Amino acid sequence: MSSPADLFSLKGRTALITGGSRGLGLEIAEGLGQAGARVAITARRREWLDEAARSLRGSDIDCLAATGDVSDSRDVFRVVEEVTGAFGRIDILVNAAGRSWGAPAEEMPLQKWHEVMEANATGTFLMCQAVGRGMISRRFGRIINVASLAGLSGQPPEVLDAVGYSASKGAIIALTKDLAVKWGRHGITVNAIAPGWFPTRMSEKVIERAGQHLTAMIPMGRIGRAGEVKGAAVFLASEAASYITGQVFAIDGGLLAL
Repeated sequence: MSSPADLFSLKGRTALITGGSRGLGLEIAEGLGQAGARVAITARRREWLDEAARSLRGSDIDCLAATGDVSDSRDVFRVVEEVTGAFGRIDILVNAAGRSWGAPAEEMPLQKWHEVMEANATGTFLMCQAVGRGMISRRFGRIINVASLAGLSGQPPEVLDAVGYSASKGAIIALTKDLAVKWGRHGITVNAIAPGWFPTRMSEKVIERAGQHLTAMIPMGRIGRAGEVKGAAVFLASEAASYITGQVFAIDGGLLAL
């Protein structure tokens, strides 16, 4: 019988985290590395990526950093090849890369809609597809997609007016469930985490503008804190979650329970 320490250990595993240079992606990379995984992070901007890699290596985490745009299929293929070449395989994929654009739905520029959908929904699909092929051949894999509460419920415009972002996160949730059904027979679990309000570069302006309103809405009376997402990712990547697939884990201080 496995001990709790063994169940949650990721020793010997390799994880690829998109959007791993900052925010929740970096936090998740740190958590998986602390649990014993070798970690590869990817993002578009080299300067942020190098800084993140230095931070992870400073915590004794075996880390590879590769630049790439998840919405570009050529970049996706190259990154997956680079990580596989360095570490031999990819056991865990976390899709945390994402973009947003704020504008009322009736005024949303079509180009911005496309950019958000391509980065968030198409990028998640392309990474799942590219990494999933190897997972299918090895009959093992853990995929964790980073969705959002905005993909599970409508948002008042006073709080979040970013219809493309919400739609893209809803698409990620549907993709997660469908891949879980299609790939379960191959030993692959596919789950999503749906963070509520956390202080990240993408959300900081919303929190600054609507913070008091947000905390009044959240049953726990506060927004999320650094470190409160990575535990769920470690759990879903570990043997402790070997019979969990197709699920969406809200990390929201109780907001979705209202």
